[in-house]
Amino acid sequence: MKKLATVLVLILVGITLAGAQDIKIGGIGPVTGEAATFGVSTKNGMLMAVEEWNAKGGLFNGRKIKLIFEDDKGDPAEGATVYTKLIQQDGVAAIIGTVMSKVTLAGAPICQANGIPMITPTSTNEKVTLVGDYIYRACFIDPFQGTVGATFAYKDLKAKKAAAIFDIGNDYTKGLAENFKATFEKLAGKASIVAYEGHPSGATDFKAQLTKIIAAKPDVLYIPDYYNDVGLIAKQARELGFKGPMVGGDGWDSPELVKIGGDAVENGFFTNHYSPADSRPIVQDFVKKYKAKYNAEPDALAALAYDAAYIMFDAIKRAKSTKGADIRAALAKTSIDVVSGKIKFDANRNPIKSAVIIEIKDGKQAYKTTVNP
Repeated sequence: MKKLATVLVLILVGITLAGAQDIKIGGIGPVTGEAATFGVSTKNGMLMAVEEWNAKGGLFNGRKIKLIFEDDKGDPAEGATVYTKLIQQDGVAAIIGTVMSKVTLAGAPICQANGIPMITPTSTNEKVTLVGDYIYRACFIDPFQGTVGATFAYKDLKAKKAAAIFDIGNDYTKGLAENFKATFEKLAGKASIVAYEGHPSGATDFKAQLTKIIAAKPDVLYIPDYYNDVGLIAKQARELGFKGPMVGGDGWDSPELVKIGGDAVENGFFTNHYSPADSRPIVQDFVKKYKAKYNAEPDALAALAYDAAYIMFDAIKRAKSTKGADIRAALAKTSIDVVSGKIKFDANRNPIKSAVIIEIKDGKQAYKTTVNP
């Protein structure tokens, strides 16, 4: 009888331990490469969310979160490799990632084909969620961001003529440029885009394109590139004599922008997903906790990664399941307040949310205004 009792106890303990087994969640971001600061912020935001959820007891039945984070290096081929690894080798229930649209577009089809729900924190290209019904995002999309940038340039900056320079090898920058152009032409007329110049990925000399742009005498210059290119483009544009305002997208959001561009990025404005100056308690609580943990002010990448993690964890908790189809169904019914706003998803799994305009002023980011959809 004692042996039988011991066996039963061991079985019960095994069942309990199995029930409390950690739930593996994949995290992906470029912690090395051309957008490394984005990846670091993204990883920080995810880790903070995981710690908070685990401290509150995990997801369901006492099951905690085990985050397995991979570096995609900002490269689509590397992205496809780490998506595949997380799914096939690590057996994750869901993926939070990745940052850059060109990499997410390489990974999303892998998630869709394997029935693994994923949410990208910051990939704004419209095509991302069109990959399939397992693909969600926490950020607004390029059509909205490009539209907001063009509307701000026309209505707030009073620009009548605009020019754009963008990376022709990047889906993100092309998407923003296209939507900026379309919206600005609607507002100011067909001839209002006086120059529209692409540059190759990895370029460091933009003077040929900028010379054409400045000769066309635009009132505003739209630069939807990432911070490293923006800083160089801004410096070269100022050196060639451009004195007007510059406008861009959330790819500007890095402390490295001012380090690279210096005074050249003054009178620069960019669309973003949140501002640490937002007075809402949920924002100020997040900023306070992030500063205490990382000794830095959280950028939008950190906020959106934190939000994306909360959205995914909330869905798994409501689903009480690690099955992909169950998590997907729960994601579709999401209604949650997070740092970047109240989140619900439209038919294409994109959130309906506000955008903010950030100004570069005296070498720092300053909240300018909020634009509602």
